[in-house]
Amino acid sequence: MRQRRKRLRLYAQTKTGQEGSVPPGPACSSDRKGFVVLLGCCVVERTFARLTQCRRLCREHEVLPANSEAMMYLAMTRLMMRRLAA
Repeated sequence: MRQRRKRLRLYAQTKTGQEGSVPPGPACSSDRKGFVVLLGCCVVERTFARLTQCRRLCREHEVLPANSEAMMYLAMTRLMMRRLAA
């Protein structure tokens, strides 16, 4: 990982002629320990993964979009209730 950042820093310096620093990798990587703020993309991916656990949301069974929206509310309510109960 450090080698990649070092190469990226050298490449950026040669292209722009300016010296700078490369930001750290994504917060959702598994090599970090403790509390880290998650990136928005990681949160969205986890939410979609939890929604697809609900059988009726995996496929397009619903005719009206309002029915699909109601099923999403039910799925997220179920998730919040599980978290509160634990």
